[in-house]
Amino acid sequence: MAKYVSYEDSGVSIDANDLMVDDIQSYVAGTFGPRVMAGKNAFAGMFRLDYDERLFKRNYKNPVLVACTDGVGSKVQLAGAVKRFDTVGIDLVAMSVNDMLVQGAEPLFFLDYIAVNKLEPKLVTELVKGVAAGCKLADCALIGGETAEMPDTYRKDDFDMAGFAVGVVERKKIITGSSVRPGDVVLGLASSGLHSNGYTLVRNICFKQHKMKMADTPAQLQGATLGDVLLEPTRIYVRAVIRLLRQYKVKRIVHAMAHITGGGLVGNIPRVLPSDCNAVMKKSSWPVPKVFTFLQAKGPVEEDEMFRVFNMGIGYVLVVAEDFADSIMKKLARYGEKVYKIGRVTTGVGKVVLK
Repeated sequence: MAKYVSYEDSGVSIDANDLMVDDIQSYVAGTFGPRVMAGKNAFAGMFRLDYDERLFKRNYKNPVLVACTDGVGSKVQLAGAVKRFDTVGIDLVAMSVNDMLVQGAEPLFFLDYIAVNKLEPKLVTELVKGVAAGCKLADCALIGGETAEMPDTYRKDDFDMAGFAVGVVERKKIITGSSVRPGDVVLGLASSGLHSNGYTLVRNICFKQHKMKMADTPAQLQGATLGDVLLEPTRIYVRAVIRLLRQYKVKRIVHAMAHITGGGLVGNIPRVLPSDCNAVMKKSSWPVPKVFTFLQAKGPVEEDEMFRVFNMGIGYVLVVAEDFADSIMKKLARYGEKVYKIGRVTTGVGKVVLK
């Protein structure tokens, strides 16, 4: 008589999935606000856009939904190498919510997708714990997700993550960059390090060329381990920027914003510049974190390539009206950001000029 074959024999454990779902419930629920409509065993998450309770009242006149999706890239490989899974979830949230923030949108809710070779409840719980922490920093709700166990697709210990976020902005307050003009000031908000871009080059330099270990403490990193520096999570700018935008209910003093991801300053700022404007940036106007000078020297990597691949210490940019630049800097500093006046808009052809 033929032996019966089960799903678990084929590499997928339903029991492990059920255990994982139980483990993550408290982290997920911790991100819920009054607009989340929780339903036990629901097949989809529900979120109210408008609501009328006096304490939480938030109604929109002409709302526009804004959606983003992204991943963490090969940074997950470094997390897997040292079995540290609680930070890349923050990265996952940051990559989407910082993007939608560029249009002036407030993040509402987030969904995650995690794919693994073998479902280990403790590993997935740590990943989701990080996602929930990121959602709290972005003031959005984690209302759903999916974990896929695919032993025939992923190698042992491999995993990947993707995220999807939805936000909202009043139509008349959408920030497009169309109002940017010569004389505007470019403000830069400090990054927390590499964020989530350039890791293929990082891995090539550190591990393929120089055979370094994540536990190494290079002198250039001033006592920090390579692993701690490379896994530092992406900074989430939502609270400070949304709070700033709410200060100006009538005046439109923020003319454009950019999330500095792959492509760096030179690749991302032109996306929000008019075709007849340049952004002239002064490279000496902000401190470049040690990780970038370390990688540039180790490569070695040409400076132009560094600025094309990495954020170089500036994770988010605002292009603002000249008369308001100083007051905006002070506000953002009060909200917890490190702010630098890094450039100015001139007439040009829609590109960044580094000086």
